[in-house]
Amino acid sequence: MMWDLQGSSQPRQQFSGHTMVVTGLAVSPDTSQLCTGSRDNTLLLWDVGTGQCAERASVSRNLVTHLCWVPREPYILQTSEDKTIRLWDSRGLQVTHIFPAKQHIQTYCEVSEDGHKCISCSSGFGGEGCEATLWDLRQTRNRICEYEGHFQTVASCVFLPRALALMPVIATSSHDCKVKIWNQDSGACLFTLSLDGSGPLTSLAVADTVSLLCASFSRGIRLLRVDRSRGLELQEVAGF
Repeated sequence: MMWDLQGSSQPRQQFSGHTMVVTGLAVSPDTSQLCTGSRDNTLLLWDVGTGQCAERASVSRNLVTHLCWVPREPYILQTSEDKTIRLWDSRGLQVTHIFPAKQHIQTYCEVSEDGHKCISCSSGFGGEGCEATLWDLRQTRNRICEYEGHFQTVASCVFLPRALALMPVIATSSHDCKVKIWNQDSGACLFTLSLDGSGPLTSLAVADTVSLLCASFSRGIRLLRVDRSRGLELQEVAGF
C-alpha cells in the first residue's frame, strides 16, 4: 500500500498481485514506477499513478530478499535466497546480468549514489559467511572487495556519506548485535559498536550526514551518530 504523508490517513494506492509475503520494494528514480519482489519467486513492476501491474517476471527458486533501484538508470538490483545477485532491466523486466554466486544467502543490497558500485551481504554463523561484498556495477561487474569480521548473518549494508571521512566508507549491521564501519577500498574495519541486549540487528539506514538508524529485534530502532572528532567512532544517542 502507498500513503500520502501530507494527506489522508487512508492508503492512496494499493498494489495487489503477489501470492506470498513481499520482501523487497524499490521506487524508480523518477518515482513513476515501483518494483516489488516476493518469496513467490516473482518481481512485479507497477505504475504508481494507476496502481496497475505493468510487467511480471518469475525465476525458479528466486526467493527475493531485497531490491534496490540504480540511481539515474532503468536497472534494479536484487538479492535472493538462491545465493545470487541479479541485475534487472525495468524496460521489459528482464535479467541483464547475474553476479557470481556466493556461498551463502544474499540478504541485502545497496547501490552507491553515483551508480558505479554496489554492496551485498551474506547470511552465516560462527564467522562462516557473514561478510559484505563490494561489486563493480560498470562494464567489468567484478568483485572488488570483501568485508569480513562479523560472526553471524550480516543483515544490512550501506554506503556512508562522503562528507564523513577522507576515504569512502561503508557500514554493516549483523545478527551478532554489532554495527561496523569499514574502509571501502581496503576492507579494513575502522570501528565496531556493540549494541548489547538489542538482539539481532535487522536493518541499517543513513539518517543524515552524521547519523544512522539501526533496527533491532529487541530494542526497537536505535539512533547512532558518528563522532568525527574521534576518528569514525559510532555512538548510540537515542532509541525509539
